[in-house]
Amino acid sequence: MPTEPSRARRPRRHFSMIRTFVLADFVTLGNGFAGAGAILSAMQYLASGDVGWLWVAFGLMPVALVMDVMDGRIARWRFKKSPLGADLDSLADVISFGMAPAALAFAVGMRGSLDVAALLYFVACGISRLARFNVTSADLSDETGKVKYFEGTPIPTSLALVMVMAAATWAGRIGPDLWGGEWRLGPLVLHPLALMYVASGSAMISKTLRIPKI
Repeated sequence: MPTEPSRARRPRRHFSMIRTFVLADFVTLGNGFAGAGAILSAMQYLASGDVGWLWVAFGLMPVALVMDVMDGRIARWRFKKSPLGADLDSLADVISFGMAPAALAFAVGMRGSLDVAALLYFVACGISRLARFNVTSADLSDETGKVKYFEGTPIPTSLALVMVMAAATWAGRIGPDLWGGEWRLGPLVLHPLALMYVASGSAMISKTLRIPKI
């Protein structure tokens, strides 16, 4: 009995998702790789006590920033954006400028219960800020697709916090000797330096701050 001709099978294409990436997407991935590397380096410092790993982490943060700046410029230069571009950028930024600075703060000594609460608040603000940007970016863009200004401080401003921690590391003021000492509220511990993260997170989710995009 003759059978119906089977549908032509499409050849399976390996890495089909990666094939849809444009050059800007690979640069964005570089941002995420640098941020993830900084987190792992901070963990290695905690495991080994070798301060050199902290400097590896600090060094990877400017690399993440360069990648973050370049991906948008490359996309506009080549007039090519992928459907995944905006989501890739936000996810990479959460890793590099949200989780990595928080992990570095924990590594240098902000490990009290109130410190952890401040760091979690900072990360939550960063996630919220990026989600709001993705929703409102179309309304804030000009005819070229470039956003005219930011509502709240951009998440890469967290590099200022990293610079403070790098300076403290250079001065040998980390761990028990962390700048500002610690405050004890019964069983709760707060290092005043962690309040920088609260201020940074609050500035990111502010709707009254409008920062022109260069």
